[in-house]
Amino acid sequence: MTASDHAKHAAAGLIDLSPPITPDLAVFPGDTPPTREVLMDMERGDHLTLSTLRTTVHLGSHADGMNHYGTGPAAPAIDAMDLAHFIGPCRVIRVDAAPGHRITVADLGDAPIDQPRILLATGSYPDPTRWSESFNGLEPDLVDHLADRGVITVGIDTPSVDPATAKVLEAHHRFLARGVAIVEGLVLSGVNPGVYEFIALPLRLAGYDASPVRAVLRPMPGT
Repeated sequence: MTASDHAKHAAAGLIDLSPPITPDLAVFPGDTPPTREVLMDMERGDHLTLSTLRTTVHLGSHADGMNHYGTGPAAPAIDAMDLAHFIGPCRVIRVDAAPGHRITVADLGDAPIDQPRILLATGSYPDPTRWSESFNGLEPDLVDHLADRGVITVGIDTPSVDPATAKVLEAHHRFLARGVAIVEGLVLSGVNPGVYEFIALPLRLAGYDASPVRAVLRPMPGT
C-alpha cells in the first residue's frame, strides 16, 4: 500500500488490515498462490481491461467457513455464516509470545474481554510475502475462555489459529464447537490496542470453505 493509500484511508477514518494481493503474497505450502490472467487490455488496444483471478480462497486476510474444519449443519460454508460475525465492535489486543507458541489465557494479561470480536496482534508473521512456520497459534482453552465471555469472532495476524505443522487442528475444532468465527491473515502492525469497529465482510461464495475479505478498522466514537 502506498503512502497516498494510507492517507486516503486515514482521511476516511479507516485502518486497512489487508495485505496487497500480488503474486508475491505467501500462501500455505501446497495451496494456490494468486495469479492474474489479463484477457483483454486497453494498453494493447482493447476496448476494456478484463482479468481472471486464480487463487486459494484462504488468501491474505480471509474469513474461514466452518466447513473448512467441520461437517454437517453446525459447520456452515462461508456464504451461510452469520454476517454479524464480521461487522461490529471489536477489541484489538497485543500479545507478546514466543515464536511458534500457542497463545494462552495468561498471555492476554489484563486486557479486558469486553467486546464480541477480539483481534489478536501477535507480530509473529510480520511479512505476508515470506512464508514462515514460526507464527503463533491459539490454545483450545483460550477459545473457550473467549467464548464464555461472549466473543463471537476472533481475528489474528497469522495464517492460522493452529500452528503451521499441526495435523490435529485443536483450536479450529474448539472454534467449531463454540460457534466462534475465525478471521486470519490480518495486518495488525502499527494498530494500537483498543476498541474499534471491525468490518471484514466475506464474499457470498456458495459452498466455499473461506473467502478473502477487505478488513478494516474504524475508531469508535469516544474511544
